[in-house]
Amino acid sequence: MVDFIVFMVLFLGGFYLFGLAWNVPEGQGFVFSAGIILVSLALAYGMRQRGSATRRSDNWNKQRGDK
Repeated sequence: MVDFIVFMVLFLGGFYLFGLAWNVPEGQGFVFSAGIILVSLALAYGMRQRGSATRRSDNWNKQRGDK
């Protein structure tokens, strides 16, 4: 459950920054780039979880999955 909350905060926060970039007079590139980074981190965080789309038994935390 915590993993899902972290994913949603990163993912929705990135989309919020995408929209905010339109309203920031200076630093639009910085805010938009931060949004891209947050969305990328959210997707990477989701892919590293055991049993996710990669179907790996060994994730970045070196935890062994059930075989």
